[in-house]
Formats: sequence, C-alpha cells, structure tokens
Amino acid sequence: MNTSRPPSPWPATIELVLITGMSGSGKSIALTALEDLGYYCVDNLPPELLASFIALEQSHRASKVAIAMDVRSAASLPGLPARLAAIRHQAGQDIHLTTVFLDATTDTLVRRFSETRRRHPLSLHTASTDEHRALTDAIEYERELLSELREHALVLDTSLIRAAQLRSQIKDLLGVQQAPLTLVFESFAFKRGLPMDADFVFDVRMLPNPHYEAALRPQTGRDPAVAGFLAAHEEVRQMQQQIDAFLRHWLPHMLNDHRSYVTVAIGCTGGQHRSVYLVEQLAKAFANTWTTRLRHRELDSQPVTARPAPSAAP
Repeated sequence: MNTSRPPSPWPATIELVLITGMSGSGKSIALTALEDLGYYCVDNLPPELLASFIALEQSHRASKVAIAMDVRSAASLPGLPARLAAIRHQAGQDIHLTTVFLDATTDTLVRRFSETRRRHPLSLHTASTDEHRALTDAIEYERELLSELREHALVLDTSLIRAAQLRSQIKDLLGVQQAPLTLVFESFAFKRGLPMDADFVFDVRMLPNPHYEAALRPQTGRDPAVAGFLAAHEEVRQMQQQIDAFLRHWLPHMLNDHRSYVTVAIGCTGGQHRSVYLVEQLAKAFANTWTTRLRHRELDSQPVTARPAPSAAP
C-alpha cells in the first residue's frame, strides 16, 4: 500500500513547532490544538531523526509541522539544542522554528501522575523504594535533563489551567501570522504562586486596592467602575508609565537577541483588580508596536457564570 503523500503546490517554507516539556504538563493536548490549526503532527520523534524528517516534509512541500519530543528520548536530549541550531543555520529562511516548553510545578505533576496512575518515564532511574519519593525524584531529574531546552523556548505554565485553556493559549499564540515578537501580558495572584512562564514579573500590591470598596469588590479590572477608580490614582498611572518605559527600552534588545515571545506577568493579591487593569491597559498601549496577547490566570480559571441582567427602569 502506497502511503506517500502526493506532491503539493505549497511553498517550501515550513512553520515548524517543537513541543517539549515536563511529562504530565499537557504535550498531547498541545499537539491536538496544533492539529486543529492544520499542523501535521508527530509525537515522540527521536532527535536523531529530526533533520531527515524535516527534509522529508520539505520534499512533500509541507507548510506547517509540529513535533513532540520529551524525556522518553532521554539519551538523545543533550544533543538536541545543537541539532536545532544546525537546522536553523542550514535552513535559513526556509524554516521558522518555534520551541514551546510546557511546564508545571512539581506538586501539580505529582498530583496528575497520582490521579491517572501513570508511571513516569524516568521512574526506573530512581533508587527510592517510596513511591511518592521516587516520583518526585524522577520529576526533578527530568527538570535537570530539560533545563537547556527550556532556556531557549516559549514557556507555558500549565499548573493552574484546564485543558481547554491550554488549547486556547496554543491556538492564540501559534494560530496567527508569525510576528517578529509576540508580547504576552498576564495577570496573576501572588497568593497562588508566581507564573513559571514569566520573563518579567511586576508586583503591584502596593497600589490602591478596589477590594476594599464594597461596590467594586465583585467586579474586575476589566469593568469600567474599577478602571475609573484605579485611573484616578496618580501612583497607578506612575506604575503603568514606568512599566511601559521599561519594556519599550528593553524589548528591541530582546528582539535583537532572537526572542520570539516575551511574557510580562503583573501580580496583585487576588489577581482580580489591579493586575487585570494594568495588563489590559499595557496591552492596548503596545498593540500598535508589537503583536500582543492577554492572559488573566485567575479570571480565566474561574467557571463562567452569567451576570444578572440590569433591572429595568420603572
């Protein structure tokens, strides 16, 4: 049976996405999202076959390819960064490579493996007889093996998001026309921990808090009343201006360093008012200069509930 794909009029340039990261972090979900975007997806390709596989896809005139690689190919991982650099050098403009690293906290990964009763791929590499300790040791060993890959990738923290949110984020980041640099603004709550995918973190907990205004407490930084409250305070305006100036100074340098994605995380106590407001305002301010994306970690993780309709005037 002939399984080869017929020739196609597609251009030789390939949008290549490499999905990697921690076991249990959601790589299969990310691949499914890329399939929905029209990518030809391959799971667990050995790194030794990467160059020949790309050449094969170019001969098929493929335009969008996604490959998942992880610690199941542990013996070959140390040489993967060099292979990727060689492919970039040889292919030039023919390949646009994006590496996505999915990460999560150790506690989250332990819980996911415990719930699914799956065995960690590196569990046989640990000497501990205690099951929980062996799993924790395997996860930490995996972090060590993948640390160099993580340094050169777009990192997505999946610790506090659902599968549907991860699919949405993948589609949002990779389903648009590739730009020189995509700027992701993310709000979060310090009480739930720092986002692992942040390149810059700004703490805005010292700003006036709408939580202490009874009428504003149930609202968010996207609501006009909360926005008006915060915009009226000089310290909020100063914080926004200083973050804006910092980013405008350093983003061109990061672009020159071949960065494709930069995640700016802004945190307050609950991730509902101040951080949400500033993320919304900064995303608007940068939209004319860079490709911008918004994430509100705490708001996006809440169940969707319908707000009551305003009562009609008598």
